[in-house]
Formats: sequence, C-alpha cells, structure tokens
Amino acid sequence: MRKKEVLEIKIEGMEFGGKSYSFVEDKKVEMKGGITGQSVKARVKKSRKNKAQANIIEVVEKSPIETAQVCPHFGMCGGCMYLSVPYKEQLKLKEDMVYELFEKAGLKGFEKLPIKGSPVEYGYRNKMEYTFGDCEKDGPTMLGMHKKGRSFDIVTVDHCKIVHDDFNKILSLTLEYFKGKGIPHYNKKNHEGYLRHFVVRRGVHTGELMVNLVTSSQMDIDLANYKEMLLSLELESEIVSILHTLNDNLADAVKCDELRVLHGRDHIFEEVLGLRFKISPFSFFQTNTKGAEELYSVTREFAGESDGKTIFDLYSGTGTIGQILSRNAKKIIGIELIEEAVDAANENTGLNGIENCTFIAGDVSQKVSEIEEKPDTIVIDPPRSGVMPKAVSDIISFGAKELVYVSCNPKSLVENLQDFREAGYVIEKVMPVDMFPHTPHCETVVSLKRKLEK
Repeated sequence: MRKKEVLEIKIEGMEFGGKSYSFVEDKKVEMKGGITGQSVKARVKKSRKNKAQANIIEVVEKSPIETAQVCPHFGMCGGCMYLSVPYKEQLKLKEDMVYELFEKAGLKGFEKLPIKGSPVEYGYRNKMEYTFGDCEKDGPTMLGMHKKGRSFDIVTVDHCKIVHDDFNKILSLTLEYFKGKGIPHYNKKNHEGYLRHFVVRRGVHTGELMVNLVTSSQMDIDLANYKEMLLSLELESEIVSILHTLNDNLADAVKCDELRVLHGRDHIFEEVLGLRFKISPFSFFQTNTKGAEELYSVTREFAGESDGKTIFDLYSGTGTIGQILSRNAKKIIGIELIEEAVDAANENTGLNGIENCTFIAGDVSQKVSEIEEKPDTIVIDPPRSGVMPKAVSDIISFGAKELVYVSCNPKSLVENLQDFREAGYVIEKVMPVDMFPHTPHCETVVSLKRKLEK
C-alpha cells in the first residue's frame, strides 16, 4: 500500500467522532467520514506497518442503512454526515460508539442507560454561522458552509434540513441582495473583500430572531435597504435584532472590532426549563434548545436532590446548569474562563430572580483551589479537551460525595474518568444524550460517587 494509491474498499465499521475503517491486507485503514456498509474509493494519505490513513474521494455504493431522505446539499456540505441514515439507527450507532470507548478504557460495572434522542430531528439548530466565499476559485459568491473536505470552498445551503425554514429564507435573501449589488466577498488568502460571515440566531420558545452580518471595514455600504428587505420577509419568527459586525482580524473566525445595531436590540431572549436567558451575538448557548432541556434534565436527575447543598458548577459558561440546579440549593458557585460568559451568567441570575448563585471568572485549574467552601456536589461541563490534570487534582481534593460530568467529547471523558476512578470515585450510571442529529457528535452524562473509606 503506497501513499496516494486509490483503494476501492467496503467500510467495515465506525468510530466516535466521524471516523470509519476497513482492513486491507491485514492493515487497518482509517478514514474521516463514511458509513458502515458503504463501498468507497479512498486515496491513501499515510501508510505505516499496521495502520494507514486515507481520504474518501467517492462513494461508489451506498450502505444498506442509508434509507433516509437527504437535502440537495448532502455530499457537498460537510455538515450532516449521517443525514442519509434514519434517526433511530443514528442513535443506535452513537450509543454503541460511546460505550465502546468506555469498554476500551476498561471502565465497567456501571449502569448503561440507553441514549436519549433529540426531541426534534430536523430544524433543531437555533444558531448557524455561515461563510461568504466561492465554490471554486474566482467563481460566483456563495453563502453557506464549507465544502466537504475543503478549507476554502463554500456551498450555499438554502435548503438545509437542520435549521428552521426562516434561516433558509433569510440566507437566500441576503445572498441575492449582495450578489445583485456586486459587493465582493472576503478572500482569506489576500485578505481583500467585504462580506465575511453571516450569523442567524433564534429563540425557539420566544420566536425571536437575530441577524448578524459580519464584514470587513474595506467598504462603506449603506445597509438601510437590506434591513428593510429583511423586515419585509414573511417569517414564522420575528426579527428583533439586526446587527452589523466589523471584523478586520486575519483569522477565519467571527471576531468583533465594532458592533452596530441596525434594528432593534443587540440580544434575543430564550427560555429553558422555565428560566429566561439573554443571548448576545457572541455568547455561548446550546445550539439545540429542546435538546438542551433534555440534557439539563438528565444532569439535574443525576445530581439528585439539591436541598441545602453547596454545588460547584465548573466550566459554567453562561450559568445555565447552575441556575437550573439552584432551586432549594444552599449555594451555587460557578467558574468560567470567559469573562463575557460570567457577566451573562450573573445578569441572567438577576433576570430570573435567583439569589443563591455566584459566578467567578477565571481558569478552573486556578480558581477552584481558591474557594473556601466545600461542595456536596460538583458538576463538570468542560470543553472538548476535557479537564486538565491540575484541575482534576483540585476537584478530587474537595472530596465531594457526588460528581456529575457532562461531556461533549467521550474520548476526553474516559481519560478523566480513569483519574477519578483511581482517586476513589465509582461510576454509577452513564447516559449518552444526542444534541446533534445527523452529525457524529453527542453529549454524555456520567454520575460518580465517592467510595466511603473503611
């Protein structure tokens, strides 16, 4: 097997994170993407003694499990890898892949709960961050997602199935308006052009919409007509916020040098499990509102009764979990690195009339050792990289009776769980929760109890 050689192979299995594999000449060939049962052509990227990596360049034959309806963008857009697989089958695949990671890590003896699916299979995303660009060099302007396997090429996704149809209408109008005006998109290579990103957010329970046009400052465009056209659209939701973000940062990410409010206010509101949250253009909020309600309900159940407890909410973000657990608790203390998120958390506690929550800005690995209170329960909801070793040691040192770990990456989760197990914690139960239908991702919630010393 040589580098750049093209293989025609049948995919034999899948691993968590959107990877698949086959065995060729007793060598495991790992690929990004792919569904068990597909026949594909793949170009070898790396080849070693017992393992190789390859890129799928063509699906020759669909898998027998690919029986679901897809959108017109499927296969070009890199977003929904499993869209062609019925949702019940997707859930089974994710559940098996999560528990396989536990098995490989030697984590056994706990209650394996079945995966909890998203209440909404389609149209579930409350936020989409689109990019302006072209599908090929010097081609017409597109607005949408990155083309599968490409860093620069963009595919317009105006019939996307995982967003509310209001998003598709707003995207179509925006693209046609700026194309009609001949306004150039931003070129990431030479850093010239105007149109960069386009972000739409929606309050699922409030019906409020935010539209945020992100551009460079290289042109001075009057956006009054564009604003009026947006407001004249027939939508199910109401546009309460139209924003213009100026961003001259060289990184291909939404940054803010200046924020201009073209209409309404600079935020929307959303409601989760009876609590109200203010969402700014750049604040983190779970992208599946109804799925988040399921996730937080499981977290609350795993944390048990909060009556009179002191609870730490680590990596607290905008404080959603802490506020949901706050009823009847003695005190909630949250720690989050991003100061803007902490400001939002404290503002939201005021919005909800909650007085027993305190949120602190700082690195968990540093701040957690400065807290004098001793927690009864610690809830951990870290980024994809998991909990760093220093923070793990500090969390263990508190000796909390109960830990609840909420993870968006079961690979880093099982590594951390091995450390907690060595420190005397026992995994009681695990439940995967699917927040992201049609993608290879899901959340996992774990309940741990500290063993009593003899």
